[in-house]
Amino acid sequence: MDRIHILATGTSRGIGAAIAARLDRPEVRLIGHASRPGADGTVPADLDEPGAAGALWAEALDRLDGRIDVLINNAGIFEAAPIDLPDADWLAAWERTMRINLTASAELCRLAVQHFSGRTGGGRIVNVASRAAYRGDSPAHWHYAASKAGMVAMTKSIARGYAAQNILAFAVCPGFTMTGMAEEYLSSRGGDKLLADIPLGRVADPAEVAETVRWLALDAPASATGSVIDVNGASYVR
Repeated sequence: MDRIHILATGTSRGIGAAIAARLDRPEVRLIGHASRPGADGTVPADLDEPGAAGALWAEALDRLDGRIDVLINNAGIFEAAPIDLPDADWLAAWERTMRINLTASAELCRLAVQHFSGRTGGGRIVNVASRAAYRGDSPAHWHYAASKAGMVAMTKSIARGYAAQNILAFAVCPGFTMTGMAEEYLSSRGGDKLLADIPLGRVADPAEVAETVRWLALDAPASATGSVIDVNGASYVR
């Protein structure tokens, strides 16, 4: 049986590194991505730059012998943009977050759908969004919540539009996850108060999110296409 070829973005740390570790198995060939050059075989691409997403796809496709079966969009940023910033700075922060979190993911999804179309096996897309897509985020993170809500809507649109071609799309919405990004946010917002809002009593481990992504990428039934799975300790239920 042919190995499953996967491109996953943002695999150098946090949830992305956990995803790469979870997919380190004999039946998978994984190409990872980082924003900067590294020594671990990932493809470097600054997704804030025009053309970077397309170049990343092309390089991954070349390394994977012309076939990608699964796209995992995990790369993202979480940078504050308080409303009292100077106008130009606020807008630049908004546009940077949208370009990296949503537009680059959309570019890769488009390339994946085009690549999967007409293939007997179709393909899968797994987008890592956020709890913020549904419940919003802090006053300094409108743009982050909006980018993740856009990712969820995009996922559902792809699922509805291309299921007949066996192109499946799923999203994962983590809450707080114990990455460096989450640790910084927790400490800046009063960790105990935020933890009190999580009925499970703790934030998620990156391995828990990674296992959800792995299942969607490899094992989830086709009829689950369009699903959004929450991994947030019941801090937001819908």
